[in-house]
Amino acid sequence: MPARKTHALFFGSVLLLGSSQLMAGPSASMLANTCAGCHGTNGISVGPAAPTIAGKSAEYIKEVMDEYKFGDRHATIMNRIAKGYTDEEIALMADYYAALPFESAASKQEFDSAKVEAGAKVYKKNCAKCHDENGSLPDDDSGILAGQWLPYLQFTMADYRAGRSEMPKKMRKKVEKLSDEEIESVLQFFASQE
Repeated sequence: MPARKTHALFFGSVLLLGSSQLMAGPSASMLANTCAGCHGTNGISVGPAAPTIAGKSAEYIKEVMDEYKFGDRHATIMNRIAKGYTDEEIALMADYYAALPFESAASKQEFDSAKVEAGAKVYKKNCAKCHDENGSLPDDDSGILAGQWLPYLQFTMADYRAGRSEMPKKMRKKVEKLSDEEIESVLQFFASQE
């Protein structure tokens, strides 16, 4: 085979290989890096307005991203961000974060011990059926509530109560019967969990 044909075959193969690598798309970790500014490295939030997303179930993360994407869940930034991802990219990020361990923020925040104690009673009576094991199970429909930042829980509940985010029907029936003080107590209870 003449040298020119060999070179052409070699460079053609290199170009083909290079173009297939360019078309592969972003990896899960590359996509997840875009979340670190708000949700922290490896999904462990260091800012009180954003939740820790590491350790939540992949199904829950996908569901929440769809709610943001289609406007069913209120957020100042996430509604716009979610629209920029394909379903495949959301699934990659969801699987990535689901595989990481959750880390509680309880030791990094202060609580009113009387409210935490009162919140435990509110939890047992009103929340335990859906938010099993003090809100710590990643496979619950609500994700992980235990050990999240208290301000994040407060902002989320305020959005539910104001109708900016759609509250599940079962939850709405319970929340409507609770006073502001009871709601604050149960949020402090969830946030205080290690």
